[in-house]
Amino acid sequence: MKHLRKKLYDLYKTNNYSDSEAAAEIDFAIEAIAGLSKKDIILGKNPDELSKEKILKIVQRRIKTKEPLAQILGKSYFMNEEFIVSKDTLIPRPETELLVRRAIEIIQNENCAQVLDIGTGSGCIACMIAKLTNAQVLGVDISKDALKIALDNAMKMNLMNRALFRKSDFFSNIDEKFDLIISNPPYIPKKEKKNLQTEVSVYEPELALFTEDEYGIENYEKIISQSYKYLNPNAHLIFEIGINQSRLVKDILEFYGYKNVEILKDLSGTDRVISAVFEK
Repeated sequence: MKHLRKKLYDLYKTNNYSDSEAAAEIDFAIEAIAGLSKKDIILGKNPDELSKEKILKIVQRRIKTKEPLAQILGKSYFMNEEFIVSKDTLIPRPETELLVRRAIEIIQNENCAQVLDIGTGSGCIACMIAKLTNAQVLGVDISKDALKIALDNAMKMNLMNRALFRKSDFFSNIDEKFDLIISNPPYIPKKEKKNLQTEVSVYEPELALFTEDEYGIENYEKIISQSYKYLNPNAHLIFEIGINQSRLVKDILEFYGYKNVEILKDLSGTDRVISAVFEK
């Protein structure tokens, strides 16, 4: 194991990856390909020779092409659960865990029964809320290919009838009312694409990343301006937000009559989650 890890580590370091990123990806590759647990890795258990060869080839491909390891392997981890991912879905980020955990707190405290996840992608948000609360979650997305992945994840987690999925462009195919609407919408202005890592700008779906407006807030306004039609009294709206967007999104929420706006910071100190209450 030490020889394999050193070889992989040298590959990452030669290509200017940080120590933490190299270590995380090496562990992920070993765990996913060799079927070893984190405990096995810590204890130094060795993959078989075939797995070692496969791990090396996949890491070499990842380094050469910049294709995300999760897309190569077709899987990622989110809140300690394994999710199927593809080129049609975003790879779940740790920051989004903050969004989901806050939503779960609200759902449990307010006994929310019906939740809408707009732009569900891989379904990771919808599935984790369905798994960890008593709410039924409807995940919607404009991408048929993403919805297939979301459905596969729900089936794999035995969440049928708890996490449901439907094709809809925002609210275009929605008639129901909800106790909470959650969304991690596209919020990166297209002009920022040139500044992103190749892993994101080339390999992740543009539809789930970019906006046409200057500040990346057009999708928040689309959702906020229509959401009152689909919310029960005293229901909640909660978003993941990008850098420097909290003030702008807060202003939109307050313009449309939302109250009790709360903003949470992620581990880096960046405003990352914003929530508000719709009082009817």
